[in-house]
Amino acid sequence: MGAEDDDEPPSKRVKVSSGQLVDISDGTFVRDPASCSLGDSMARPLTLQGDDEVVGTKGVVKKVEFVRIITEALDSLGYKKTRALLEEESGIPLHTSVINLFMQQILDGKWDESLNTLRKIGLVDEKIVKLASFVILEQKFFELLHKEKVMDALKTLRGEISPLCINNDRVHQLSFFIISPSQQVLPGISDQGIVRVKSRRKLLEELQRLLPPTVMVPEKRLVHLVEQALDLQLDACRFHNSVVGEMSLLTDHHCGIDHIPSLTVQILREHKKEVWFLEFSHNGKYLASSSADFSVIVWEVKLDGSVCMKHKFLGHKTSVSYISWSPDDHQLLTCGEEDTVIRWDVESGKCIHIYEKKNVGFISCGWAPDGKRIFCGVTDKSITMWDLEGKELECWKGHRTIRMSDLGITSDGKHVVSVCKENMIVLFGWESKVERVIQEDQAITSFVLSMDSKYVLVSLLNQEIHLWNIEGTVKLVAKYKGHKRSRFVVRSCFGGLHQAFIASGSEDSQVYIWHRGSGELVGTLAGHSGTVNCVSWNPRNPHMLASASDDSTIRIWGYNRVNTKQHDTDNGVNCCNGRS
Repeated sequence: MGAEDDDEPPSKRVKVSSGQLVDISDGTFVRDPASCSLGDSMARPLTLQGDDEVVGTKGVVKKVEFVRIITEALDSLGYKKTRALLEEESGIPLHTSVINLFMQQILDGKWDESLNTLRKIGLVDEKIVKLASFVILEQKFFELLHKEKVMDALKTLRGEISPLCINNDRVHQLSFFIISPSQQVLPGISDQGIVRVKSRRKLLEELQRLLPPTVMVPEKRLVHLVEQALDLQLDACRFHNSVVGEMSLLTDHHCGIDHIPSLTVQILREHKKEVWFLEFSHNGKYLASSSADFSVIVWEVKLDGSVCMKHKFLGHKTSVSYISWSPDDHQLLTCGEEDTVIRWDVESGKCIHIYEKKNVGFISCGWAPDGKRIFCGVTDKSITMWDLEGKELECWKGHRTIRMSDLGITSDGKHVVSVCKENMIVLFGWESKVERVIQEDQAITSFVLSMDSKYVLVSLLNQEIHLWNIEGTVKLVAKYKGHKRSRFVVRSCFGGLHQAFIASGSEDSQVYIWHRGSGELVGTLAGHSGTVNCVSWNPRNPHMLASASDDSTIRIWGYNRVNTKQHDTDNGVNCCNGRS
């Protein structure tokens, strides 16, 4: 069985002396097949004199491998002539003569010859030989069908592909193309009802992924190594809080403390008593805060980074201890201390609905991801689910929550997370009825879910913050220490670029920031004059952090001053008293 007719134009070759490089039709340089002696390098990978020579100070980079990946990089960038010069000057070819011959045969569609050469490469793993043979013969099969040589395609399927005895499901699929004349086989990319024959260049790339890297250097290997090095530098950088596009290959990556919020850029003074809770909206355009003065304030984040009051909500009869933004940020839930839950319209500032239950009060609230239901923690230690109109849909009784508790709903809406005992968090599958628990040795004071719902950040009575992975098996992955907590509920949060940082309030009037991956304390922010009760990091602006304090103020932290007109000043810091 000889080579099939090409569906691609014949390669253009230039006669050169034995062993020289030649240019094929797409500009790729390979060794002249006529100069290849199969006895030279068959049955083993590329081996050259001085193969053990190393470069660099560590003594781990082999010169031959280094030159080969540089050669491959030049080739993938389209610098064919430069690649050829490097091979000639270094004496280190990218591939052996056998591999060059194999590649040329694939590009020429000489399937039988390429299969023979594949056997002479010297691959030890017979499974790889079979897999490579399969993809070559599959290409041959589809090209025959494309040329309407159905009997030759059937002969290839029965006599060459099936005897390989691998990938039987795929063999059955190929059989379908023989018996189904309605199927079209055309060049290009597959779509519904049409099978597209991949180009021979794509076939070559597929074979490159199959064969060992010592035989064929993986595509764009140098770029991959550089990207790995950049990732390692990012992981090692304790202050990285900027987009990757700002990195340079010309210098080692290093960020300073100025890349995380460390400077007070604005002080918000509208609350009259202690500020207990605050949270940015999902889109980062608003900040909501609640206070012991019974009020809730929605602040608007302007395009220039300044923050000003949009609405003040007055409807609770007790201190407001909890806030939850709707998934679309159009509505806000607020929970009074053992009081009612109120749903507000953010744009108009109007109260939409008040949720209450006879003889009990609410202590926490949260939204289902679809925005059509809400969950509430109740003083009788139950958790209830309501529709938006105020109809109670479900009530899970027992130790589902405690009187001072947070509430979380995972992003898929399948789990409700709450503190069920003093030192235990339950992840309750409200549909599946399956429960998992996080067991701590100390009393839990608060917790928060990560944006992807894969982690829970738990603040403890013993002045530690624990990070738990709840994806699959629940496990403790990190601890953060340094902040002060002895009497009050002090909340923490995830934040920064890719939520790479942990921030927490503290009873010493400071904000503490840790690098999430290493656990290293990277910053303490001083400015408040009372306990910092809660912190929230803007999810859309990694350089904006807000903190709420017993000194009745909210501080906005940034990496430089916001460009705003100063309504009021306090030591050069922009202050906002807000206006209704």
